[in-house]
Amino acid sequence: MSLGSFIKKQFIDILQWNEDVDGVLAWRYPMQDFEIQYGGSLTVRESQVAVFVNEGKIADVFAPGMYKLTTQTLPVLTYLKNWDKLFESPFKSDVYFFSTRLQTGRKWGTPQAITLRDTDFGMVRLRAFGMYSYAIADARKFFTSISGTRAVYTRDDLEEQLRGILVSTMATTLGSASKPFLDLAANQTLMAGEVKGPIESAFGKYGLALDVFNVTSINLPEDLQEALDKRIAIGMSGDLNKYTQYQVANAVPLAAQNEGGMAGVGASLSAGLVLGQTMAQGLAAGQKAPSESSAPAAAATPDPETRLAQLKGLLDKGLISAGDFESAKAEVIKKLVG
Repeated sequence: MSLGSFIKKQFIDILQWNEDVDGVLAWRYPMQDFEIQYGGSLTVRESQVAVFVNEGKIADVFAPGMYKLTTQTLPVLTYLKNWDKLFESPFKSDVYFFSTRLQTGRKWGTPQAITLRDTDFGMVRLRAFGMYSYAIADARKFFTSISGTRAVYTRDDLEEQLRGILVSTMATTLGSASKPFLDLAANQTLMAGEVKGPIESAFGKYGLALDVFNVTSINLPEDLQEALDKRIAIGMSGDLNKYTQYQVANAVPLAAQNEGGMAGVGASLSAGLVLGQTMAQGLAAGQKAPSESSAPAAAATPDPETRLAQLKGLLDKGLISAGDFESAKAEVIKKLVG
């Protein structure tokens, strides 16, 4: 082996990282049996940061650019090694490169249902899924709290921990949210906006910056979904026309499963209209002026006995709930007794 080959193997003139493999977040320059020449060149590419570490302590941090390694460009390392008294050349130091590129299209999800506390529904269990993107923003924090002295630290090494942070932060934030869970479940953008701020803070502790966070789907247990549907139905009952449409729409699949098949749908439609008319007349009765109560149109309405029979028929067919029946019945009786 020639003297030139020996020197080439032992001393490093150029330090750089080409990022040949995707998904690597931190990479340590292989320094075993090598030393860095004084006046050597350091190349830090765009979307990279380089860090010099001396005996486990972070020394100098370099942003993108080209540097000549001297006591002027390595002030912290010069102090740690007392080079102001006597510079040693060549010298040894661990050099780490960090990728600051945006890591896009990363998936997150709740492997198991998480439990949230809600003022309206009490305890709520759900599963949620979405996408997020992030980047290393502070290489010093990332080195000391996450990657450490490993030769290579990849995206896969990190993201299991990140998903745990996402899920725990989401559960805590939604559990203490001021907005009703029903509103958040109905608007995934609103839900994502509610939790993004706390997740950004959690990521920041590790030197990471959250760029995008979204919720793509929410899975609710059947019993909660039914509760939400009922609540929606109650809200719709404020508009009797919409409520009648909702009841009839629910009756269509039920009629299709019965022995009469879809032939029962026509009856359901008629029954729904009768219910809507009955409830509308009962609610409007208390608002009519005395002069309107004696109008000819009032004489054409069914007598109370017929109306109660119609309501009982709807209840027996399962087209209205017991609560709806009792409410409508009370209105009819109230009107009868004055």
